Amino acid sequence: MADVHGRKWDRCLADTAVKTVTGLGLGVLFSVVLFKLSPSGRTWPVSLGSGLGLGMGYANCQHDLRSPYLVHGSMVKDQ
Repeated sequence: MADVHGRKWDRCLADTAVKTVTGLGLGVLFSVVLFKLSPSGRTWPVSLGSGLGLGMGYANCQHDLRSPYLVHGSMVKDQ
């Protein structure tokens, strides 16, 4: 059981990191495209993108950790 729980935590952390970095990258891209590096420093797209990515990763982790019988990527054979 501890091995399954550890794999779920690893998947949660990796998924959250990927979603946060992707949101951060998209925020930087939209900030550059929409505001063309204005001197006022529009950083809200970067904050919004990384916050959305972090929130989606957190929601996925909650769902994954609260479902005790959901095991990803394992195959159970009948005898």
